[in-house]
Parts: sequence; C-alpha cells; structure tokens
Amino acid sequence: MPSNSARAFNNAYIVLIIAPLFWGGNAVAGKLATLDWQPFTITCIRWLLTTIVLLPFAYQHLRNDSVVLKKSWLTLFLLGALGMALFNLLMYLSLNYTTAVNVSIEQAAMPAMIMFANFILLSQRVTMLQIAGLITCGVGVLITATEGQPSVFFSQGLNKGDAIMLLACVFYAAYTFGLRWKPPVHWLSFLFIVAIGAASMSFPFMLWELQQQPFTMPSARGWIVMAYVVIFPTIVSQISYARGVELIGGNRAGLFINLVPIFGSLLAVVILGEQFRLYHAVGLLLVIGGIMFAERFAAKEAQ
Repeated sequence: MPSNSARAFNNAYIVLIIAPLFWGGNAVAGKLATLDWQPFTITCIRWLLTTIVLLPFAYQHLRNDSVVLKKSWLTLFLLGALGMALFNLLMYLSLNYTTAVNVSIEQAAMPAMIMFANFILLSQRVTMLQIAGLITCGVGVLITATEGQPSVFFSQGLNKGDAIMLLACVFYAAYTFGLRWKPPVHWLSFLFIVAIGAASMSFPFMLWELQQQPFTMPSARGWIVMAYVVIFPTIVSQISYARGVELIGGNRAGLFINLVPIFGSLLAVVILGEQFRLYHAVGLLLVIGGIMFAERFAAKEAQ
C-alpha cells in the first residue's frame, strides 16, 4: 500500500495547491527578510545555497543531459540570470517600500504580461474578450497599487515599492515567455543551471550593496527565513508544480498559479498582521477574474 506522502505526490490537486501556497509565502518571507537581510544579499545567498542543496540530487541528471546542456546551457543560464535573479532582486527590494499583500496581488499581473508578449512578439491572435479580461486584470492591479484610488496614478504615479514590484513582474513574465525555448532536460538539470545563472547575476549586486552597507550577521529569524525561501518556494514548489503538470497537463495546471495572490494575501494578514482592506478585495477579485476569463476563453478557442 502506498504511503500517505506517495498518494499526495500522485494527487494533482494536492501538489498544485502546495506550489502556489509556498510561492505566496515567499512575499511574506521577503517582508520578514527586510528585518535581517539586505535585498540583493538575500537573493544571491538564496541562489548560492540552492545550487549547493541541489547538486547531489542533480549531479547524475546533469551527466545524463550533458550533450543537450552543452548546446543550450546559455539559454538556461540567461533564464536564471535575467528572469529569476532580477525578479527576486526587485521583489525583495520592493518589500522595503510596500506591503506583502500588495506584492502578492501584483504578481497576478504576470499572466497578462505573458499574453501581451505573445501577441506582440509572436503575433498570437488575441480576441476582444481576451483583451477585456486583460483590461480587467490591469484595473485590479491599479486599484491595489493606488490603495483604491486609481485616479491618483494619473496625478502622482505609483509609490516606489509597487512600481518596483511591477517591474519585477515584467522580468518574471519574460522568464516564463522564454521557457518555450527550454531544452528537453530533466527538471533538476534545468533548475540547477537556472540557479547558477541567478546566483551569478545577483553576485555583483550583492557586492555593490555590501559596499554601501557592511554585512551584519542575521538573527535566528533571518536564517529561518533564508531556509524557507531556499527549500520551499525555490525547490519544493518547483517539484510540486512540475509533478502537477505531469499529471494533468500545463494548461490545467497553469490555472492554479492564480492561487498565489490569494495565499500570499492571507498569509500576510495572518503572519504579518497586515490589514486586508476593501480595495485589496476588489483588486484581487478583478485580477483573478480577469485572468481566468482570458485563459478560459483562450482554452475554448484552442479546442
């Protein structure tokens, strides 16, 4: 008889809830990290530790995939350097200036950015109903980022933290867009090379940051946060999401990413004590509704 953990790993709904749960917790962890870590330093050390943790598990797969990796290692390296690293650098930086609730909801703008990139760069057809869904999503993000006063955007713009977070979303959307060129290698080989790229890109940022403010040893809380971001959002979520895609396919699995802002917002309220205001609820409903409307219509068109 299979163990409970084996049954859970074979249940698509369980693994596809675990992944966004830990991804949503990353915004909360990032907010806690601002108490002990500088944003560029935590990003670099996160990815360095990830490569160390992954190496014994990925080693054999790296050998098996060596022929393919020799031809396409630069693609994977750049995905980590330009996607993972810059997204995390900017997300942790933004959390010095805005709330974890805002950051969680604003991440839901990424599917809309990906769809826009597909339209502009690949000329993928976009219908009026999909455009309506994307506009709805954009309005939700704007309501969240302007604290329920979208007219403020036209007179004062966005606050610093929310603007940085939306820029971070652009880089992660670019990373997701670039996954179409991912070579056929084992997911551990893929994640290991991506982690090396992310660590390499964030290293000079960390050096610059440490020149501005010397390193101080984090508290026990800081190291617990570091352990969380290395193990759960970085590794466990990737394993869970990859397993979910394997079980039910990418199109159905992708809808579960919409749980990230929901989990992130709830965790920020419960763990950080942040206030969840009416404009957060309105923004969240518009963002999730807009994305699901656009994606479901796109799925019907593809059938």
